[in-house]
Amino acid sequence: MDESSPATPITEPPSAGPTRRPGGRSAQVRRRVLDAVTALLVERGYDALTVDAVAERAGTHRTTVYRRWRDVGGLLADVLAEATGDDWRPPDTGSLDGDLTAINLQVHAALTDDPPLTGALIAASFRSPPAAEALRVFWADRYDRCAVVVHRAVARGEAPAGTDARALLVAATAPVYHELLLLRTGADAALARRAARTAALAAGVGAFVPV
Repeated sequence: MDESSPATPITEPPSAGPTRRPGGRSAQVRRRVLDAVTALLVERGYDALTVDAVAERAGTHRTTVYRRWRDVGGLLADVLAEATGDDWRPPDTGSLDGDLTAINLQVHAALTDDPPLTGALIAASFRSPPAAEALRVFWADRYDRCAVVVHRAVARGEAPAGTDARALLVAATAPVYHELLLLRTGADAALARRAARTAALAAGVGAFVPV
């Protein structure tokens, strides 16, 4: 799941964020503001992220930011909403192992990117209810998009019918998130490959078919 856009998955913006996608000058202001949010978040952290700081960084008036986003939660929610609105789709490598590996490598890249935007957004979601809800929608969207990986595997005979797509995808990606976000081990990309292969092998013997 490409979270760098954040692995970088939102069909509608959360209610705390904007209710429309502006064009023209409004679109330019929105772009500057969202860029300012992400820059300040990775540079200074959540505690230094204020509407006034964002307005100053974006070169716009604070009332513009307050009127459109209301607060930091609305700003963060819109950043995540933009990421969910992208056109990312999971790779099709021809095998379940290959597809899961490709997804995991994208997750690894997003979590080890510099600046560390993905990790900063995840951390901010623990401090902001609107951001937490937007991140939940993001994950749901990404898992929905990735379900096709499992459907293809079932069609190829690599996994039995009835395989729970979300359970399999969580099992494949969870070790990468655990090591990099919770343990902060700085694990290399080999972990992403091993986790994908382990999940693919487990899927092949029906480990993700609900009983």
